[in-house]
Amino acid sequence: MVKVKLENVTKRFGEIIAADNVNLTINDGEFFTFLGPSGCGKTTSMRMIAGLEFPTSGKVFYDGEDVTHEPSFKRNTGMVFQNYALWPHMKVEENVAYGLEVRKTPKDEVDKTVEDVLDLVGLAGMGDRFPNQLSGGQQQRVALARVLVIEPGILLLDEPLSNLDAKLRVEMREEIKSIQRKLGITTIYVTHDQEEAMAVSDRIAIQNKGAIVQVGTPKEIYDKPENLFIATFIGKGALIEGMVEEVGETIKVNIGASIIEGVNTGNVQLEDVQHVACVIRPESFFLDEPDVPCNVLEGVIEWYAFVGPIIEVKIIIGSSSFMIDAPTDREYVQGEKLTVYVPKAKTIVLPWMG
Repeated sequence: MVKVKLENVTKRFGEIIAADNVNLTINDGEFFTFLGPSGCGKTTSMRMIAGLEFPTSGKVFYDGEDVTHEPSFKRNTGMVFQNYALWPHMKVEENVAYGLEVRKTPKDEVDKTVEDVLDLVGLAGMGDRFPNQLSGGQQQRVALARVLVIEPGILLLDEPLSNLDAKLRVEMREEIKSIQRKLGITTIYVTHDQEEAMAVSDRIAIQNKGAIVQVGTPKEIYDKPENLFIATFIGKGALIEGMVEEVGETIKVNIGASIIEGVNTGNVQLEDVQHVACVIRPESFFLDEPDVPCNVLEGVIEWYAFVGPIIEVKIIIGSSSFMIDAPTDREYVQGEKLTVYVPKAKTIVLPWMG
């Protein structure tokens, strides 16, 4: 397998900076995801790793070897595209075998390898079908098999599940992760779906306007976002605007009607009288006071909705609104007051970006 390093990589298209001074190391055998909003540069970054685009400046390394200007066919990578790119006139087994045939692999070896890979992706016995005879999920598996059959050093997946329905996306992301673990292949994934990224990734790079703004495990990025963009992009969260009143073991923030205490997870040192936002995740609200230091907030129920394991309750506190994950064993009445408890350790305080 392969360790990938991007060193000061920038890609310009005229006046547009698609990737801005990207510095990353993707470890051997790691499942690494580029995550960000549309147009942030994540696909461009992947294409430079694949050799389908070349950097305007900077270098790309595979296992310490400079491959910056090597074309894609010399890099031993395999890429699964968003639209699958299957040949409709070829059967499944022919689509999968194509890469081996281009490499002039002996036919008996091709047949055996194709059979093994189809079995790996759950398509055993479907080699004689044409792509239009398959479901979307099965076509996605064919596209994955066609890449895996050539035994690439790096597997690249560009928004591979975006054309599937919600239930199938969940099934396929689990399948892809399972296959990746089984093979131990270095895998680079691109998506704008936060839940998908957190479900499959060992580490995630958050990209915005071409720049990498944070790299970490899903838990690190969710629990300790380094700025307000990351905090609001990853997962759900309510914002309370305020001013720093005191910096100590916790950050005391004046929100007008009361003081909220929280922790700073970013790299910026918060000073007195600095404009900040308190970020609170929906699952961080409690209706019964937990045995930890808490902020106590009182609001009014605006509306609520039963969504299965929880009830989503929207409450108004001052001029701010909050969505909380509330237990289903209680009754909620629109317009009634509700007291909630938020652990100070779960209250994230970050510089305001407005």
